[in-house]
Formats: sequence, structure tokens, C-alpha cells
Amino acid sequence: MGRIDKLTNLTEKEELLWQDRKRYFGLPISFTIYSFSKNKFYLKKGIFNISSEEILLYRILDLTFKQSMWQKVFGVGSVILTTADKTTPVLEIKNIKTPDRVRKALSTLVEQRRDEKRVTGKEMFGAAGLFHGADTEGVDLDDDGIIDIH
Repeated sequence: MGRIDKLTNLTEKEELLWQDRKRYFGLPISFTIYSFSKNKFYLKKGIFNISSEEILLYRILDLTFKQSMWQKVFGVGSVILTTADKTTPVLEIKNIKTPDRVRKALSTLVEQRRDEKRVTGKEMFGAAGLFHGADTEGVDLDDDGIIDIH
């Protein structure tokens, strides 16, 4: 077994806690799949041209539940993730079943991962400011008056 095979097996062993597809009229007929494990959120899109995105849960800054009237009629809703991820600062998990339960479960897991990694909110919001186009002069992450990141 080669090194890449061993690494692939490590990532495949992580158990998915939730998975759903983007729905149209309440039916899971799209090729957009959302899922999460205890450490990562996954997004996979496409049938011929496939793209995948992984976001570490501790990098999620905020979770928002949204449900329009039409979404309510079809029994779906959306969860919006605001992250400190450079490639995906905002991700909308669109038209999923039980979106409020998903948001609550994700919120709990995010807090657990932050506690586990000892990441404080102040550090995450400082990092998010850099990724979202904050001033390029630098950021003082620990409020000691010294610029920590340029």
C-alpha cells in the first residue's frame, strides 16, 4: 500500500454524521451534496465536472438559518456559513431538509472543535478580517498593541 493510499484511507475513515442533497421542489434531484463529519464540512457539486470543497469546522465563524415562504411550502430551508476559509468565506447550504436542526448540530460541533483546538473567537475574527479584505497594514490578534499579522 503506497503513501497516497494510506492517506486516502485515513480520510475515508471519518464517519459522516449528516448528508443531504440540494433539493428542488422538496425533491433531492440535484448533483450538489452537502455533508459533515465531526471535523469537516464537505460540499461536492457536479456530474461531469465535479468540484469538492472541505471546510474545517473550527473555522466556521457564524451560522444563519434562512427559510423563504416557498422553501417552507416544500419543507426545506438554507443554512449560511460565514467562515475564516480563504477560498469560501461564505457558503450557503441551499434547500435542505430540517435546516434548523442541521444548523444547531453544526453549531454544537463547531464549538466542540474550537474548544478542542483552543481557538478563541478573537483569533478567528482577526483571521476572518484578513481573508475578507481587511486593511493590509496588519492585525493585532491579542490586543497587546503589537501587530501580529501583516
